[in-house]
Amino acid sequence: MSNTIQAIIVDDEKNALESLALKVSKYFPNINITHKFQNPQKAVEEINKNHPHILFLDIEMPVLSGFDVLSKIENPNFEIIFVTAYNEYAIDAIKHCAIGYIVKPIDNDELKAAIENALKNINQKSALEKNRQLLENLVSNGNSVIVIPTQKGLSFIKTDAIIRFEGIDGYTKIILTNKTTILSSYSIGKFTKTTALHNFYLVHKSHFINISFIKEYLNEGYIVLTNNDKIPVSKIRRIEFLEKIRNN
Repeated sequence: MSNTIQAIIVDDEKNALESLALKVSKYFPNINITHKFQNPQKAVEEINKNHPHILFLDIEMPVLSGFDVLSKIENPNFEIIFVTAYNEYAIDAIKHCAIGYIVKPIDNDELKAAIENALKNINQKSALEKNRQLLENLVSNGNSVIVIPTQKGLSFIKTDAIIRFEGIDGYTKIILTNKTTILSSYSIGKFTKTTALHNFYLVHKSHFINISFIKEYLNEGYIVLTNNDKIPVSKIRRIEFLEKIRNN
């Protein structure tokens, strides 16, 4: 991972936006604030194109709240620090896997602690990814095995034992043929880029399925898998998906 950390700030109040940017740059000069947005809709467009390492996010904003912003982000695999004038959203922030929740006016020590926690997580993810790739190369040897980071450590799973992946708030649930599930700290986007999963298809931004387990396709835009899970196929992917399964 690069020594420079990319960050984006989203806050509809210009003074609060600029004040936070100054504090972050002062205390953490290795953090590069690439964008500052007062308009949350424009922020969504940029974040979906270029994920930052850290997102500083206000909650109460016109048109889109901070939670609305996160709901529109594909594969939110960055660290989230909420900075808001209201303290009643803390529980919802935790549900969105926020690394920090800071109430305005900003306490400098609280800000530093939240950023330090975010940087620690980023470094751990970077080291874990390097180790995962190394182990995957060592154990697969053409046997189609992937290494999945979990809360307990690393799981070694054969790809033909995986029915599907489901993205949930930056984490991924993996459903296996033995009727068990694994929860991984990786976003679903990480798995879609794994070369060993060549027999899988991203039918929806939150659903990456093994096409070997398709039982039927329903005209209203759903797939039924062999375990009877019913998965939506997004409209923009339907034509390409149907071509893929016809040619498979």
